[in-house]
Amino acid sequence: MEPAQLTSGHGWGWIKQGYALFMKAPLLWIVLIVIAFVSAIAISAVPVVGEPLVSLLMPAVLVGLMSGARDLQRGEELEIAHLFSGFQKHTSQLVTLGGIALVAQFAIFGVMMIVGGSAIVGILMSHEPVADPAMMAQAIAGAGIAMLLGMALFSILMMAMQYAPMLVYFRGMAPVAALKLSLRAFIANLGAMMVYGLTFFALALLASLPMMLGWIVLLPLMFTSIYISYCEIFPEIIEVAVAKDDTFTASGDHSNF
Repeated sequence: MEPAQLTSGHGWGWIKQGYALFMKAPLLWIVLIVIAFVSAIAISAVPVVGEPLVSLLMPAVLVGLMSGARDLQRGEELEIAHLFSGFQKHTSQLVTLGGIALVAQFAIFGVMMIVGGSAIVGILMSHEPVADPAMMAQAIAGAGIAMLLGMALFSILMMAMQYAPMLVYFRGMAPVAALKLSLRAFIANLGAMMVYGLTFFALALLASLPMMLGWIVLLPLMFTSIYISYCEIFPEIIEVAVAKDDTFTASGDHSNF
């Protein structure tokens, strides 16, 4: 399966269509996101095992939201139960995907430490606010190469994880194969991704004023727009959905794309 290569303009289209999908059930989207984030914060608070556990479970939670987006797009109801869809199918593969991402994060931190970024890695892994800004500035100044290398490696990891959970859940792919395909899809659509990212950054600035209230809409929009981008880059999943559901016509389903 090869990802579609789209023009840069699709990046803005993903946001528009994602917003339309959000508006089909705005209150439920907000409730789902709140439940997911509050649960993640609560689990993270558990000493030692909390944060690694969140990383392991994150792909399963993500595909639950994507499953809700798919059903909503098909004309079905969005439900709280969608949040747990990732724990009902391909769960072990999704947890494996989370484990790979977790190991990769530690490996990147290790590489950063090797090239002289021990101080900045220590600050990042402590998850504690830095009381002395001068200490933070000194750590950054002494870790120029480590910071650049870390940013590059984390960017690659982010690209590989962008669509991997959905490829595992919707297409039944193995975790490593899904990571490779997601990375290829991101690179093949770099122009659209840049437009999407820059637009989202501008929206994030607007959402932060006043009092971060705009994030109530922007967070659900992030998930719905990513789902829309997945559908356009991997259109085969839409064709399969249409074939299995005679309540849809091919023309009706593709009108959003």
